[in-house]
Amino acid sequence: MSPSAGQVGYSVGQVAGFAGVTVRTLHHYDAIGLLVPSERSHAGHRRYGDGDLDRLQQILFYRELGFPLDEVAALLDDPDTDPRVHLRRQHELLTARIEKLQKMAEAVEHAMEARKMGINLTPEERFEVFGDKDPDQYAEETHARWGNTEAYAESQRRAATYGKEDWKRIQAEVDDWQERYTALVAAGQEPSGEAAMDLAEEHRQHVSRWFFEVSYEMHRCFAEMYIADERFKAYYDAMRPGLAEHLREAILANADRHTS
Repeated sequence: MSPSAGQVGYSVGQVAGFAGVTVRTLHHYDAIGLLVPSERSHAGHRRYGDGDLDRLQQILFYRELGFPLDEVAALLDDPDTDPRVHLRRQHELLTARIEKLQKMAEAVEHAMEARKMGINLTPEERFEVFGDKDPDQYAEETHARWGNTEAYAESQRRAATYGKEDWKRIQAEVDDWQERYTALVAAGQEPSGEAAMDLAEEHRQHVSRWFFEVSYEMHRCFAEMYIADERFKAYYDAMRPGLAEHLREAILANADRHTS
C-alpha cells in the first residue's frame, strides 16, 4: 500500500487500521519516543513513512513475544545492531516460541485424554500416583473398542469421582497384586492351583470394585486378550517371562471353579 499522489506518508488512523493496533497505542508509542512519525503533512499533521512502518513491525513482533517496551526500544535503538541481526534474533525467538507452544499443545492433549478417562489429576499428582507409567497409554483404543458399552460408561462415571488418594489406593492395590503374583509364578505354583486362582479372583474383584462389574465370562475374555494382544502380553511378561500365559490359565481355571 502506498500513499495517494500528493499525500505525505500515512495518517495515524491509516496505520492503526492496517497494523491492527489502536490509535491510542500509536499515540502512546509517540509520547514515549518509541515510534515517532518521521514526516509531516502540508498542514503540519504527523505522518508515518515506510521506515516508520518497518519499525512498527519490529515493535509489534517483540511485543507479541512479551518484551517490555523499554527493552524493545533498547533493542531497536542500538546503533551497533545490523538489521540482519534483528532478523536472526526474531527467527531464533520464533523457533523457541514454536517449540514452547508445541509442548503446551501436547500438555493440553494429555490433559484432554486424562479427562476423557476420568483421571482428573494435576501433572504433579499423576506423577506421584503413577510414576513413569502412563495411565492413558491405551485410552484411545479402549474408547474405540468399548466406548459404546455400559461397562465403559460405568468406568467413566466411577473414575470421574476419584481424587488423588483414590488413585493412590488403586495403584497400591495393583502394585501389591503384581508383586504377589510374580512371586507365585517364580515359586513354580501351577495356574490351576488354589493360590493362583485366588489371585485371579482378586484381579477380577479389583476391576469390579473400582471400575465396572466383571462377570466370569468377561474375565475369560480378558484372559484371552492378555495373550492375543502383544501389548498386554508384553505388559504382563515384563513382570516375569511367561506370566501372561500363567495368568490366562489361572483366570480360566478360576472362572470354571465358580461357574461349574
